[in-house]
Amino acid sequence: MSSTDQREPWPWRAAVADLLQRTRLAQPDELATEVSAAAAPLGLAATIYLVDQEQRTLWPVPRPEVATPEPLPVDTTVAGRVFMTVQLVLDGPEVWLPLLDGTERLGVLRLTTGGGAPPPDQGFQAGCDLFAQLVGHMVATKIPYGDALVRVKRTRRMSEASELVFRLLPPLTFVSRRMVVSAILEPCYEVGGDGFDYASAESSLFFAIYDTAGHELRAGLGTATVMSAIRAARRAGDDLVALARSADLALERYLPELRFTTAVIGELDVATGRLRYVNAGHPRPLLLRHGKVVRSLDGGRRLPLGLDDARAEVGEEMLERGDRLLLYTDGVTETREHGELFGADRLAELFERTAGELPAPEALRRLCHAALARYDGPPSDDATLMLVEWSHDAVEAMIPTA
Repeated sequence: MSSTDQREPWPWRAAVADLLQRTRLAQPDELATEVSAAAAPLGLAATIYLVDQEQRTLWPVPRPEVATPEPLPVDTTVAGRVFMTVQLVLDGPEVWLPLLDGTERLGVLRLTTGGGAPPPDQGFQAGCDLFAQLVGHMVATKIPYGDALVRVKRTRRMSEASELVFRLLPPLTFVSRRMVVSAILEPCYEVGGDGFDYASAESSLFFAIYDTAGHELRAGLGTATVMSAIRAARRAGDDLVALARSADLALERYLPELRFTTAVIGELDVATGRLRYVNAGHPRPLLLRHGKVVRSLDGGRRLPLGLDDARAEVGEEMLERGDRLLLYTDGVTETREHGELFGADRLAELFERTAGELPAPEALRRLCHAALARYDGPPSDDATLMLVEWSHDAVEAMIPTA
């Protein structure tokens, strides 16, 4: 490989075209081999690393023709820095790139040159970035078709409820030019009744967080029922009050033995910053401005979903650009620290100290891990965090720059 070759766009275009052709009929377990084969004519060796469910370690996707490398911790390695910052890093003969599906962080891609350091010119780096973008999309495309890539991301067996809930959830992160939404769930292998949802439209963002009373599969069934009912009603054009009522009726009809589901259901006008929301017995969201918690959102109260409450109260708030909403389930705040409930105040303090104004997915990753480290033990209930940001600038920190 020569730096002159890499300044030409055609080798990279040929590699992208070759990768598309190779992966058209590839099984999930064949993806890593095909990616490596597509990179080889450029004089590069490719290794895919996927982040695990806990977002603590990057695990290599095995290829049968070579020895599998060691996993890499996120917090203490070059690969982890690339994952956290979503920025390319040159490290000796290695090029490390974030592996994304759009803006959803999947892991990292390592490209290794045959000899010496890679050329530092922008054309080479742009070619690497283009190749990595396609690999990220291919990973996301192939994951649903088999278990090979899913297994790479898991460090232990997942419960039946977690299998159900995770199959229904949207990607953990979505970014557009005017807003960001990101979420994280713990314990990720034993999720019961927690869940979240969002949907972007031309001028609005719908978002919701759910927590069904109980544990294990029955709680997961409750959340699945609520999520499905609200999705169906939302797609039919119902307003917020009617969305909540559709969940009431679904639980009453199909799962009357379940007690209830708490939820926050919101709609953000991404043109004006006007927020409207219904809080069905859920912990109050926190409003963050310039990295600080300024207040909780106390309006829009009604009984939990599944209980007969036809009240039409809707809370309203006008956001400023850059404002964030931190939503959470009670599994975050009702766990104990030194024998006392963790509480919303400690959550707010921990967010300001550990996450501040970091990009939303990295802020939640660090906040979740910091909270888990302070608990007296593992959470006694599901613990879900969701961050919604109204911003025209946040996208700049979420997109790689070559």
